[in-house]
Amino acid sequence: MKLNHTQRNQIKLLRGFTLVEMLLVVAIIGTLAALVIPKIAGTGQHAKEVAAAADIKGGIKTALDRYEIDNGTYPRNFNDLVQAPSDAKHWAGPYLDQLPTDPWGNAYIYYFPGKHTQNSYDLLSMGLDAKEGTDDDIGNWMLQ
Repeated sequence: MKLNHTQRNQIKLLRGFTLVEMLLVVAIIGTLAALVIPKIAGTGQHAKEVAAAADIKGGIKTALDRYEIDNGTYPRNFNDLVQAPSDAKHWAGPYLDQLPTDPWGNAYIYYFPGKHTQNSYDLLSMGLDAKEGTDDDIGNWMLQ
């Protein structure tokens, strides 16, 4: 039986893909995934680090500086930004609505006078491991 041109094209369409074609597609998809997934996987952690640095250099720093302008010194502890200390004569707060937490859900650590900045304060996030003094800490003295 002799097939015309149209019938031959229809048979080719019904045949589907060969095994080699399928393996080629799987190899291409695997290669693309190997290139893209590692780049996407670390972005969440980096975003949290950037957010912690923005808190330290931004909103919290502004609240601490406003307290210092009003009272002539930085607060002794972080709670002084939310509740008036008994000895603050010119307290004009609250300087923060509530005590902030870092992107990992931990409280920021505040020291006055600072351990790293003696004439000022230290403000830090303990980072992912929630342990102070490790490599993933983010402190105001590191961001200057």
